[in-house]
Amino acid sequence: MRLGVIADDFTGATDIASFLVQHGLPTIQFNGVPQGQDEVSAQAIVISLKSRSCPPQQAIAQSLAALEWLQQQGCDRFYFKYCSTFDSTEQGNIGPVTDALLAALGETQTVISPSLPVNGRTVYQGYLFVADQLLSESGMRHHPVTPMTDSNLVRLMTRQAKGQAAVINAALLDQGADAVRMQLESLKAQGINYVVLDALHEQHLLTQGEALKAMRLVTGGSGLAIGIARAWATQQQNRDAEQAGRPQGERAVVISGSCSQMTNRQVQAYRQQAPSQEVLVERCLEDAEGYAQTLCDWVAAHHQPGLAPLLFATADAQQLQAIQQQYGAARSSEAVEQLFAAVTRELKARGWQRFIVAGGETSGVVAQSLGVTAFHIGPMISPGVPWVRDIHQPLSLALKSGNFGDEQFFSRAQTEFSL
Repeated sequence: MRLGVIADDFTGATDIASFLVQHGLPTIQFNGVPQGQDEVSAQAIVISLKSRSCPPQQAIAQSLAALEWLQQQGCDRFYFKYCSTFDSTEQGNIGPVTDALLAALGETQTVISPSLPVNGRTVYQGYLFVADQLLSESGMRHHPVTPMTDSNLVRLMTRQAKGQAAVINAALLDQGADAVRMQLESLKAQGINYVVLDALHEQHLLTQGEALKAMRLVTGGSGLAIGIARAWATQQQNRDAEQAGRPQGERAVVISGSCSQMTNRQVQAYRQQAPSQEVLVERCLEDAEGYAQTLCDWVAAHHQPGLAPLLFATADAQQLQAIQQQYGAARSSEAVEQLFAAVTRELKARGWQRFIVAGGETSGVVAQSLGVTAFHIGPMISPGVPWVRDIHQPLSLALKSGNFGDEQFFSRAQTEFSL
């Protein structure tokens, strides 16, 4: 069997790819649906899209294109990967994309499993928790694009999608994979299309993986990939894949666009250790290209042995609200993205080869600006965040979702791995 993964953003793709490699499946990742003739030699293929917060029909079109390409590569099992905090609105895009993939595959049922216990994402009785808080009481309730104000995955899925949802709870998962398979069949006979799976710890994910080996389409965060990979992999763990993705290059930069609570703490900690420069929205709007040159000059002036300089547009909830009120949420976000795109292109031209990036949208912009189309997955910096190395260019990237990693992530990405 070959697994095809469709991920709705760039860091989410590297997140799941890292877990697949760590747990035994050789994996290659593509940035977008490949257009060329890249040779694919891996048991799992991950395609990263930028479909998390675009219009639903656009997300559906991208996802179906990815599905078709993966089928052409011989994939016969599929995984729709979204964030462990189920980032979406009442219009989508998780529900509409899931429906479209089910229809394209001629299937009527899949699972909903966003849990990643190692990062504090658990599901209990169908409710999604972030550490010890309900999703709706966590920092995700202030997300600028997809504010999460409901923690009940059955309600969330039912509002977005066309079918019916139900829960398989932790008590049944404790009974093992056979019990889960039997309950899935029972729910299918009742016309249940989306089955939310509880998960409180890794054993629950392993049980899920064993129970779902034959399901053509699964959906979830990266945690379910642990169970899927362990259920599929041979005894030989594929450490060669990690070696192929180890970081290289001498010149590095840290770029932070996420405004999550954890990234705010990471930026604050790193500013005590390395040179840092805040990105100003008004300057982005005035002259993005000129401002990008100014920031690149600053990065070059502060390049030194040790920790790399930091460019950040990270702001806390109060600052972010003020920025959005002054400039507009979409306008300010797009201006910062375009600025980071210009900075990335210029730094690459000046010889920079290592990019440490915080934020899913920011990571996608950086990867696109660098012309990264496919890469090897390297060693894990934090759960779900590996180093990756471009297949065609001497470029290494660490691409972090907003809330992933600990407070010392930026420094540890540089000090704990030989470069």
